[in-house]
Amino acid sequence: MVKQYLHQSLQQKLSPQQIQLMKLIELSTLELEQKVKDEIEANPALDNDNHSVEQPDDDIDDSDTAQLESTKEFDINEYISDDDIPDYKLYSNNISDDETQSKSVLIGGQTTLDILKLQLGEIKLDEKEYKIANYIIGCIDDDGYIRRTTYEIVDDLVFRENLIAKYAEVENILSIVKGFDPPGVGAQNLQECLLLQLLRKEKTESILFAIEIMNLQFKQFVNKHYKKICDKFKVDESKLKLAIAEIEKLNPKPALNSTDTKYSQQIIPDFSITINNDEIQFTLNSRNAPSLNISKDYLNMLNLYKEQGQGLNKEKKQAFLFVKQKLDSAKWFINAIQQRQQTLILTITSIIKIQKNYFLSGDEKDLSPMILKDVSEDIKMDISTVSRVVNSKYVETPYGIKSLKYYFSESMSKKDGVNVSVKEVKSIIKEKISTEPMEEPLTDQALVDFLNKKGYNIARRTVAKYREKLNIPVARLRKKL
Repeated sequence: MVKQYLHQSLQQKLSPQQIQLMKLIELSTLELEQKVKDEIEANPALDNDNHSVEQPDDDIDDSDTAQLESTKEFDINEYISDDDIPDYKLYSNNISDDETQSKSVLIGGQTTLDILKLQLGEIKLDEKEYKIANYIIGCIDDDGYIRRTTYEIVDDLVFRENLIAKYAEVENILSIVKGFDPPGVGAQNLQECLLLQLLRKEKTESILFAIEIMNLQFKQFVNKHYKKICDKFKVDESKLKLAIAEIEKLNPKPALNSTDTKYSQQIIPDFSITINNDEIQFTLNSRNAPSLNISKDYLNMLNLYKEQGQGLNKEKKQAFLFVKQKLDSAKWFINAIQQRQQTLILTITSIIKIQKNYFLSGDEKDLSPMILKDVSEDIKMDISTVSRVVNSKYVETPYGIKSLKYYFSESMSKKDGVNVSVKEVKSIIKEKISTEPMEEPLTDQALVDFLNKKGYNIARRTVAKYREKLNIPVARLRKKL
């Protein structure tokens, strides 16, 4: 039986202002600048010039009477109408071609796909062959490989292009595409990619031997079983070394050598750290502290409507509510920007205090163990707030530009009970591997023995995990002749 009843409960919910503040905190410098521009365009009560005031006054001086009179000529309907008219009424679909506004196009150079299609246009093919070639080029990924088999391509042509093609036809077109530049493009695996590049080179003794290795001993080559290769071809290591040198000149990702323009977001440091006489000083990037003010015209309008009081008609009441809403929104946005600045300053101050030894020396081994909880407890803010600050902020130091995430790492205990940063252990592993003999690289167990002698109580699987995070292969794959 369904019943209705009332009950009271306490709940915590974030207000829309708190949600917006969290979004402001996690913005980068460039994103904040764009956000401020958008807010100024959307809210006429927000200003960034020096002729505005920061806070509204309750009373109006006699000297401002003339300015108040001038505000009567200010047409508030110009702004109200924009809010009242639905979006769908602001657009029209019956614009002629002559009235269409031209838009500037951002050109970033030729992509690999463009380069391949240009070469395709220089080859004489019939309509069916052209469709097959065009589809094959579309299957090439960012590295320059075709990850689908010929049989899969035949099926795709039937279901996606409504084109029936034989296996031999697709293979023929595929061989044409593999002859395009850059060399190696269109290969279906690494072995074929390297082989295509070798076949385009001048046939010297070393190149011919390298081709044999790719054809007959590719698995042994990848696993660096050099002795097996020498035994197979009955050659000495010097000849093998010359062939390997030629293979190492090849590009395993041929499409990355194309002339397409790569766009990357510009990193603007949010903080700058300087060191003077062992004293660490920091400055907040001024672009994180925009000069925003309340529009004086809107303040005068609000005060004028307040003076008129009950004498306002319907239209003026609507205008009064509009002005008040925009002023409240502008004041909140300015306060949110100030809170964001304060949060950034508190966070970087805490990080500098905890990582003081590192900032003075610049040595990664001096990084102290630090997690988000340490900073949040120090500045008395929630961990989620610190996480938002850390994820998108950068600091310029005498040792380069670093992300704030760089200074955070978990800890591990040494044999003497002292807690050290995991980054310190990684730094030691990286340094030790960089000085190892190439003929006999250090195994993970050898690294464990070395670290244990230094007092680090660490297991072999942990060393393997740190080595993988440093993108360092196993000892067998680091071996060189």
